[in-house]
Amino acid sequence: MNVNRGKMTAAAVLAVTLLVVGGVTGYGLYRAGTVGQPFVEDGRLKVMASFYPMYDFARKVGGDRIQVKDMVPAGTEPHDWEPAATDIRNLEDADVFVYNGADLEHWAEDVLDTLENQDLVVSEASDGVELLDGGEDHAHGDNGKDPHVWLDPMRAKQEMANIKDAFVKADPENRDYYEANYEKYAGEFDELDQEFRDGLKDTKSRDIIVAHEAFGYLCNAYDLTQLAIEGLTPDSEPDPAKMQEVIEYAKKYDIHTIFFEELASPKVAKTVAKEVDAVTAVLNPIEGLSEEDIEAGEDYFSVMRKNLEALQKALNGSREAAVAENKGCSEM
Repeated sequence: MNVNRGKMTAAAVLAVTLLVVGGVTGYGLYRAGTVGQPFVEDGRLKVMASFYPMYDFARKVGGDRIQVKDMVPAGTEPHDWEPAATDIRNLEDADVFVYNGADLEHWAEDVLDTLENQDLVVSEASDGVELLDGGEDHAHGDNGKDPHVWLDPMRAKQEMANIKDAFVKADPENRDYYEANYEKYAGEFDELDQEFRDGLKDTKSRDIIVAHEAFGYLCNAYDLTQLAIEGLTPDSEPDPAKMQEVIEYAKKYDIHTIFFEELASPKVAKTVAKEVDAVTAVLNPIEGLSEEDIEAGEDYFSVMRKNLEALQKALNGSREAAVAENKGCSEM
């Protein structure tokens, strides 16, 4: 859904002294210097992105013709996040708002309904993308769909195309620039997809256990099956029935790795792993990058390739290797 909304006058935006010179040079620099700051009035397209994948896709397409703000702070899990007053002010001043949709951003529609910015071009990046049904405990909102679209590279490419179209609508003079950037990264999505197909086609196992049912699109794309430890949070006691189901599943399918997420505690995954002599490893849903990842220059493509490496290791592993790794860790 790409729609126009009207813009407040500059007088309605709070007068704030600019502390940084605007620019989309790097995620870490952006995070360090412009969180909560107003946009710089320098003629570039002003873009608000709801969370990290949308931010990363936007900056890749927009390049030096845009300034873009990631609304969710680095290292923050986006599902329960809500915008602050500074985010609303920046939305009133923005030219484009990019969000994933599929009810991931539960706050988006309500916020958009309150804005006075009638010129805002709104891009729901998942618009037109085939959505999968959410799991028993992981459907978002009322539509019952899984929102983690970006974890399938080909669907992520569609999301980037929608973002590109929004930029062209808001800034038609730079159409050729946005189109060229999109074509460059469309090719990289194709390469990434082929790497996953080649890397996962002959693995010993096709089953993974994850802490959070975020990998439905990835599994659907590459013929894998995920079992999520549903309803368990790092601060809660594991449900005995679910724990037993996961343990039996791991034994039945000879699973040696229990995945947890970058922004979540590994506590539950380690509990399951201990019961089945498995190891734990990170499988990153790329909902947000840590400060360490940002400083290291990671982006969507590099993290997805790390996910591929983690999957290859897990799906080709052996019980003996897992036991040996656990023994080595316990002796350190």
